[in-house]
Amino acid sequence: MIQYLKEGRSAADAKADQSKVRQTVEHILAEIESRGDAAVRELAQRFDGWTRPNFRLSPDEIQAALEEVPESTLDDIRFAQTQIRNFAQIQRSALQDVEVETLPGVILGHKNLPVNSVGCYVPGGKYPMVASAHMSVVTAKVAGVPRIIACAPPFEGRPHPAIIAAMHLGGADEIYCLGGVQAVGSMALGTESIQAVDMLVGPGNAFVAEAKRQLYGRVGIDLFAGPTETLIIADESCDGELCAADLLGQAEHGLNSPAILLTNSEKLARETMEEVERQLKILPTGEIAGQAWRDFGQVIVCESYDEMVTKADEIASEHVQVMTRDPNFFLERMTNYGALFLGKETNVAYGDKVIGTNHTLPTNKAARYTGGLWVGKFLKTCTYQWVKTPEASTLIGEYCSRLCALENFAGHKEQADIRVRRYKQ
Repeated sequence: MIQYLKEGRSAADAKADQSKVRQTVEHILAEIESRGDAAVRELAQRFDGWTRPNFRLSPDEIQAALEEVPESTLDDIRFAQTQIRNFAQIQRSALQDVEVETLPGVILGHKNLPVNSVGCYVPGGKYPMVASAHMSVVTAKVAGVPRIIACAPPFEGRPHPAIIAAMHLGGADEIYCLGGVQAVGSMALGTESIQAVDMLVGPGNAFVAEAKRQLYGRVGIDLFAGPTETLIIADESCDGELCAADLLGQAEHGLNSPAILLTNSEKLARETMEEVERQLKILPTGEIAGQAWRDFGQVIVCESYDEMVTKADEIASEHVQVMTRDPNFFLERMTNYGALFLGKETNVAYGDKVIGTNHTLPTNKAARYTGGLWVGKFLKTCTYQWVKTPEASTLIGEYCSRLCALENFAGHKEQADIRVRRYKQ
């Protein structure tokens, strides 16, 4: 029997918050679409206290940002991007074009084609999310996207040098200092100074996520993303100090970031709750993490590993960290998660920043039907057909004619019949 030692805010409260966000975003996007750059400048001033005639950074500004970043930090960025690039290249190599003759004279195939242009959003208003530049820009580059543009908001009143460096080193073709809905709206809709893209990627706050949702269809997106989520699956082989550190390490993302402990040990559950309170007193980001924990934290006690798997798949969390005697039990059985982090030696921060997998992952139970951002998201698998002989066209045409007649599609039927009449011997 599942026991809840702590529960978060209700779904009804979250739904009310989302309604307000939706209305705000609708208004902002309408302003950008109707008034272009003028609206963007006003929005940037209103939300970020920042504006300029053109938000695109010049080559000189990019070079100045690079020179401002310590060489040791640039080395760290290069190391992280190497790991992400390497894994993306391995993923890309696994995606093969195919061509096969399925019947004599009938050729079927598919090609994996990169989208032509991508807009990468890198959050940076509260925390300078340097790693998000790696995850989007580098991965799009490996996929072969011809035009990659990147936007990040100003940080403390100016472009953040390390974010700019990461965008540039990752391979961005255009870099803009622009944040929030005005950034993703400009990239998707286009303005006088920003050419519209075909796809938007990257995480962001609730307003950015809602903007991507509303823009989906006009452009492609990586996925629908909400607040960062983490689920810790642990048994008595783990300890409360480690569980608490890993819960708060993700709760610090934002005031509405869910952090959940799922365990079969009530002793560990209570120890973790005590440790959370202790660590919140000394954690520099404790004010944010503490509110997220109070409002959205949960502690759930199950009776068995099997019950933990069932509950974890129901939660379908973005990040799932498994710290049990047998992490492989969960790797083999779980089906709904953004990314798994297996063993006490592993943690979500490794994946977020440097290990090589992508940190843009599904939230709000979207892990039930999609994985996260990867090189394949930037590729379109497009099929082609080539009937190369009259005999093959006649064979396929006779079947097609009868099947079209079955559905009462006279025009479709004639497409087949004209070829049967022309090519049949």
